[in-house]
Amino acid sequence: MSWQSYVDEQLVGTGNISKAAIIGLDGNAWAQSAGFALKAGEGAKLAALFKKPTDAFAQGITVDNTKYLAIKADERSIYGKKGAGGVVTVKTGQSVLIGVYNETIQPGNAATAVEKLADYLIGAGY
Repeated sequence: MSWQSYVDEQLVGTGNISKAAIIGLDGNAWAQSAGFALKAGEGAKLAALFKKPTDAFAQGITVDNTKYLAIKADERSIYGKKGAGGVVTVKTGQSVLIGVYNETIQPGNAATAVEKLADYLIGAGY
């Protein structure tokens, strides 16, 4: 399966994520859904947060030119919220999965979609 297929089918295709991307640990985009665009430096900043997750609480999480308030941050997962929507990011061995959800999606369902794909990729060596 291609990286784009993971974004389209396993993240956005679940109906629990409105926009998504997969980036490498260097911050470069591997695949992203329509309407999702990391701005210059956003991917690298996000990947760097996983080295010191507590920084997310002070800096916030900026994805697709939107800044989110960090509500969870550890070495595996960093979650952010803005209004009734939010972002779920999960680090695997070689990548960071990013799932953005809007106000019509339950945050727990969005988190489950991203965490489930991350578990699969980690198990597959990615």
